[in-house]
Amino acid sequence: MARFKRILLKLSGESLAAGGSGIDMQRLTEYAQQIKEIHDLGVEIGIVIGGGNIFRGLSGAKKGFDRVKGDQMGMIATVINSLALSSALDAAGVPNQVLTAIRMEPVGEFYTKWRAIDAMKAGKVCIFSAGTGSPYFTTDTGSSLRGVEIEADVMLKGTRVDGVYTADPEKDPTATKFTDITYAEVLARNLKVMDLSAICMCQDNNLPIYVFNMDIVGNLRRVIEGEEIGTLVHA
Repeated sequence: MARFKRILLKLSGESLAAGGSGIDMQRLTEYAQQIKEIHDLGVEIGIVIGGGNIFRGLSGAKKGFDRVKGDQMGMIATVINSLALSSALDAAGVPNQVLTAIRMEPVGEFYTKWRAIDAMKAGKVCIFSAGTGSPYFTTDTGSSLRGVEIEADVMLKGTRVDGVYTADPEKDPTATKFTDITYAEVLARNLKVMDLSAICMCQDNNLPIYVFNMDIVGNLRRVIEGEEIGTLVHA
């Protein structure tokens, strides 16, 4: 039985690179198969995938790019990743639709809340690309926005760590994991779950966030079936 009826799945572009750069085809195929598993359970799925494996606007700005143009390049990077995921889902036999926050037909359809919800109700996985369509916002904030708009039950944040810790577990071996934590405590502790705008949007609209390790094959289904393998961020 699925724990959630409709989800917003946030995937990391850097995770898609599997430790390298660009797109790792094995990791892409694994993601598609994990998504297929929960789609077969009847879960309605919206997805936002970052573009950090290709280009990150803020990093570009530090190297001398105009910030607005850099962010626009980052948006296009998310479209590339979205098309790759769409292709992998096609190969897995999962109906899907790419929607973009900026007009770029025929690459993808222009996003509206109602178009997305209709597609999900029809059994399609919706992949939301190009962030919010505006500069100065991350794909974390884009995920929060889309999650609230599509009335998702939860945002599932798939990362390379298995939850939220007191500090970065990759840098601090003494860091301890939370099984659940409130938005307020995340903000008070300045924990790097998502950026400030994203956390505040989820808090204001009561959208819970579940952080888990997506890179372990099978974990997405475990979360959907109710296994406590990550960290729940809630009111």
